[in-house]
Amino acid sequence: MDYLVTFAEGIMSFISPCILPMIPVYLLYFAGERSEETNNKKTWRTLINSIGFVLGFTILFVTIGLAAGFAGRILTRYGRVVDIVAGVFVILFGLIYMGVIKIPGMSHFTPAKVNRINFIKAMIFGMGVAIAWTPCIGPLLGSALMLAARQDTAVKGAVLLLCYSLGLGIPLILCTFLLDLLKNFFNAIKRHYRIVQIVCGIFLVVMGILMIAGIYSRIMTSLAG
Repeated sequence: MDYLVTFAEGIMSFISPCILPMIPVYLLYFAGERSEETNNKKTWRTLINSIGFVLGFTILFVTIGLAAGFAGRILTRYGRVVDIVAGVFVILFGLIYMGVIKIPGMSHFTPAKVNRINFIKAMIFGMGVAIAWTPCIGPLLGSALMLAARQDTAVKGAVLLLCYSLGLGIPLILCTFLLDLLKNFFNAIKRHYRIVQIVCGIFLVVMGILMIAGIYSRIMTSLAG
């Protein structure tokens, strides 16, 4: 269940106001500017560079998840206290996402104009953009890290952040093939950003309340059994 939650948080991060509008820009960046190429060849290069980009931020997030999981392993003996503290933070993240609590620096990252992008450059770019995204996706990423900190092994924490990265990365890779078809969807999300923020924020607040009440842990235990 934890893995599904973090995967969902990754998808929510993808449709966040600072990432979704930039997807067409990123894809054009990955495609390069070689107008002499056929559409098929350009699509495949865009796909490969998109995978490199996703791999870049996945490496960074999984490493952070590994550290959070290791810390969680140390704190396992204080599980109830960790649940309460994590729940409070998740609720705060939800309130931040809804705009109830204002945090400065909510900005997006615009890629530099590069004509000869390749897999390695895209991967490095993915690592850099993961850091630049943090002020905006911080509430959702922070929630995923709080779940990672609740795990009893570092590996489980890393896997949780891998699920988060997949939730964020898979839609981006799919957009490589569906960009033209999804233009209307992108525009619809842009018009309803406030609704998206409220829904994501409520999701986090509810999850935080369940963690504080101990209900979330009981659900996890029952599912594991």
